[in-house]
Amino acid sequence: QVTLVESGGGLVQAGGSLRLSCAASGRTISNYAMGWFRQAPGKEREFVAAIRSSGDRTSYADSVNGRFTISRDNAKNTVYLQMNSLKLEDTAVYYCAAKDRHYNLRVLTTYDYWGQGTQVTVSS
Repeated sequence: QVTLVESGGGLVQAGGSLRLSCAASGRTISNYAMGWFRQAPGKEREFVAAIRSSGDRTSYADSVNGRFTISRDNAKNTVYLQMNSLKLEDTAVYYCAAKDRHYNLRVLTTYDYWGQGTQVTVSS
């Protein structure tokens, strides 16, 4: 069993930056692919970014590509999402997820473990 806890969310002005963290416990995530997803009010949860276990390959949604960076520190059992140039439309609850398979990284239904989420609010 893997427990994921997100942190780092908050209120930020448009154009600003935040770094989200996802700390895992219960099991090492060094063999897990990790993903970030988000859900805005009234919308379905959507893919944001993912990273393979070794960190050698990443994937991003078109809407965040070039602004967000996913990374991981397997020694700390933690995954990060650096978010720059934030826009109003980035406002959402951000969720961290893990799975032990390295395909379909963009598909949320393939992930086995989820955190509780952290709120990110971007203001004008």
